[in-house]
Amino acid sequence: MTSTPKSETPLRRRKPKLDPQLAGEIEIARAALAEIADDDQVGEHVGAAADDDRLVTHRFVCLLPGYKGWHWFSTVARASRSKQVTVCELGLVSGDDSLLAPPWVPWSERVSEEERKQEQAEQSEQDGAEDTEQAAEEKQENSSPDED
Repeated sequence: MTSTPKSETPLRRRKPKLDPQLAGEIEIARAALAEIADDDQVGEHVGAAADDDRLVTHRFVCLLPGYKGWHWFSTVARASRSKQVTVCELGLVSGDDSLLAPPWVPWSERVSEEERKQEQAEQSEQDGAEDTEQAAEEKQENSSPDED
């Protein structure tokens, strides 16, 4: 008897449901942020999103100067059939309209032609000074008085 091969398509995981108890724990999520931010740095609640079953991330507006568009986040969870809420993670994440640093570019790619020429000139001067110094030392060693 031969068995038929199982389909190799990956199983689809259902979208996690927003746990109503965890979604309502805004004050616990906000209070936990006191570990990493002052109260006046945490703004209004932006929303809550289900990351997984019984795992919800709350986002709050960041009021730090220079962090426009950023959000504080607090992830809360609970065990199955439990009412006790646990804070899992805290942090600061960029939003869609956040000011971000540009991607890193190696120095060799961002240096201008003028700066490259200046660097080469400085290197040539330094090499020339080292050669002159070495030649002077060799001349001094070769010109030592002859002993008769």
